[in-house]
Amino acid sequence: MAGPIRVAIADDHALFRQGLRSLLELRAEIAVVAETERADGVHPMLRDTPCDVLLLDLQMDRNSLPDIGALAAQTKVIVVTASEQAADALAAIRAGASGVVFKRFAIETLVDAIRAVAEGDMWLAPTLRTAGAPGPEPLTPREHEIVRHVALGLRNAEVASRLAISEDTVKTHLNNVFQKLGLRDRVQLTLYALRRGLIGMHERP
Repeated sequence: MAGPIRVAIADDHALFRQGLRSLLELRAEIAVVAETERADGVHPMLRDTPCDVLLLDLQMDRNSLPDIGALAAQTKVIVVTASEQAADALAAIRAGASGVVFKRFAIETLVDAIRAVAEGDMWLAPTLRTAGAPGPEPLTPREHEIVRHVALGLRNAEVASRLAISEDTVKTHLNNVFQKLGLRDRVQLTLYALRRGLIGMHERP
């Protein structure tokens, strides 16, 4: 990317917003070009001041999750959130965000997240990358198929129909996958599939 990465900040906590700006302004490769404290100010801000990456707090004066799709059509969106629930992170990714950073880790991770997203990669908070993480891929080709379909949001019956197998067989494969990967639920499974590149960030079934 030629020139600094242009970053805009949308967060209603003034001290946190100022802290982000101070942190980012120490980096020559990043330029903070705009900021707003209101959810309804984000679209006008992006219209008036184009940027490469938007740092978006989901909980300002209203929930900004429904806005992510439209915002992502204009720029790369990194959700910066106090919620550390995997389900909330996945909802943001499914809505169109390119990354999720937890507020309590923002100082340590935000610059790396901005760089990654600006280059077209996905960024997940470190604690979302632990389950089923690195190491040789332990899944069979059939298990890969199951994981891919489940990660795209299909129910067991729909997976069974697409793969021409029984629903009980799907359940058996899923149980094996959860045990192999040390995962608890479908949210973690979907995050695993995203990390492994088994599905695209915003791919639909």
